[in-house]
Amino acid sequence: MYKLFFRLVFRRMDPEQAHHLAFRWIRLAARIPVLRTFAAAVLAPRYRELRTEALGLRMHGPFGLAAGFDKNAVAVDGMSMLGFDHVEIGTVTGEAQPGNPKKRLFRLVEDRALINRMGFNNEGSLAVAARLASRNPVFRTVVGVNIGKTKVVPEGEAVLDYVKSAERLAPYADYLVVNVSSPNTPGLRNLQAVDHLRPLLTAVREAADRTVTTRRVPLLVKIAPDLADEDVDAVADLAVELGLDGIIATNTTIAREGLGLRSRADLVKETGGLSGAPLKERSLEVLRRLYARVGDRITLVGVGGIENAEDAWQRILAGATLVQGYSAFIYEGPFWMRAVHKGLAARLRTSPYATLADAVGADVRSKAA
Repeated sequence: MYKLFFRLVFRRMDPEQAHHLAFRWIRLAARIPVLRTFAAAVLAPRYRELRTEALGLRMHGPFGLAAGFDKNAVAVDGMSMLGFDHVEIGTVTGEAQPGNPKKRLFRLVEDRALINRMGFNNEGSLAVAARLASRNPVFRTVVGVNIGKTKVVPEGEAVLDYVKSAERLAPYADYLVVNVSSPNTPGLRNLQAVDHLRPLLTAVREAADRTVTTRRVPLLVKIAPDLADEDVDAVADLAVELGLDGIIATNTTIAREGLGLRSRADLVKETGGLSGAPLKERSLEVLRRLYARVGDRITLVGVGGIENAEDAWQRILAGATLVQGYSAFIYEGPFWMRAVHKGLAARLRTSPYATLADAVGADVRSKAA
């Protein structure tokens, strides 16, 4: 039914308008107790064998919503209602900003992909922090907060901008993510270079510790799939050196090689970050490389091109303790997480592993043996 609705309604709409419409429906459903309870029972059945501990946090399962869908923390309960085991909000910047000019979101339906150049449109760290502070959660949900650089802030002042967001948002975050990998903010990816990344991560870590003294807020960094292999290794080594809690692999790509021949040429030429199925192989490759480098010393989060339970299972075997999705949700609809959880539970039961934790990195370890 959803795919028919997508074909007849959503596909005819501007992608950003369709996103806002669906978002309103999710938020509305989450506000109505009877509807919310019914939806959660149908869409988010829990599987005991999928319970996951990561970053010092307990989750119903390993699969979360990637940053970019709920930029301003307005639908955390709604996304939990749909079955996501954790919700990563943002990207949130130090100051509010409108993002890039529209049109800035494009569907490549035949390739099950999206291209976006949204440009971190969000209400800013102060407004998002206030919303999180006043939140009265309905579901027990792990909430990650993804922070990025305000576009008008010069690269030389980026650290202060990230610190401002960290100080405001760390008290309400179950974990923090430093996003230095979006292709849609000029100069942002330059911060992935280790010489720039070390002082940035150090300053954010200190800001979180200074602001939140009752617990340690886990800190992760999100990297691009377009990094050269030696740069992936350098980030991995830096994460271990600094005692970082995790790495998210990967953000969107500026490459277009993964696309098939069926998408319209004018869409393929649009600038921005490509997400969805074409990103699958490179994202998996980066994840395997990271796990081979860091092992179990830090938590890895696999994201990029995950469409089904088999894709999620492959990320776990490649070293991901947690996995995330976004683009496939657009194409699969509200029953997507139900299918992913059911499939993951089935794969675990028929595997040689007693728990999901046992399966993490198993393929990489077996090849290294």
